[in-house]
Amino acid sequence: MSVFGLILISTVIVSLISLIGIFFIGIKGNTFEKFIEYLVGFAVGGLLGGAFFHLLPEAMESKDSSIFIYVLSGIVIFFLIEKVLHWRHCHKGQCDAHAFTYLNIIGDAVHNFLDGMIISASFMADTRLGVATTIAVAAHEIPQEIGDFGILLLGGFSKTKALLCNFLSALTAIGGAMVTYFAFSHALWLKGFLIPLTAGGFIYIALVDLIPEMHKEREAGRIPMQLVTMFAGLFLMWWLKGFFEY
Repeated sequence: MSVFGLILISTVIVSLISLIGIFFIGIKGNTFEKFIEYLVGFAVGGLLGGAFFHLLPEAMESKDSSIFIYVLSGIVIFFLIEKVLHWRHCHKGQCDAHAFTYLNIIGDAVHNFLDGMIISASFMADTRLGVATTIAVAAHEIPQEIGDFGILLLGGFSKTKALLCNFLSALTAIGGAMVTYFAFSHALWLKGFLIPLTAGGFIYIALVDLIPEMHKEREAGRIPMQLVTMFAGLFLMWWLKGFFEY
């Protein structure tokens, strides 16, 4: 099979992981509410782990002095986007969904675009490296997509809409792969800018939107489980970094 075909198949497989939330659709009632609460903690750990264990170390390999400017730019850009979303959807006092759900979709779409770029570049260097990279990306996408599903549900999306939006944002991986394949030299500059920008977006969503949601839970008995799920997300992203180094 050609390199182009391998890249396309790999990115499609990685994109399909976004539908993992389908396994949680059958959960209902109080159990479902607790499930969302635990997923939010897991998502916080996953987003922060993704930013500090994966994206920022990779960005720093380029030794570009502008990295942290890009990170701060990501935080500011996501702040402005959220302000616009609040104004458009909530200026009359009613919101169909929390603005952070759309922020998460944007951040996830950019992240998946980067994953597609990484997969494509790896296959163009060596087929075996491409396969290993695809496995690594798929491994870290599983916890990421589970957390994303919980964020969208918390924000007011129906289960079906959450699945659909997750899947659509995942398809940007194919776009990232195609950009890298057909314009490799230009894609390298784009990757160097988007990686720290995405890290800033993930940090913003975790600290500004999700952790305040966790603070709304006043029962002291649930605090330990919040910490457990948050550290579970952090630990899993840390473990994946070491196990699937790419």
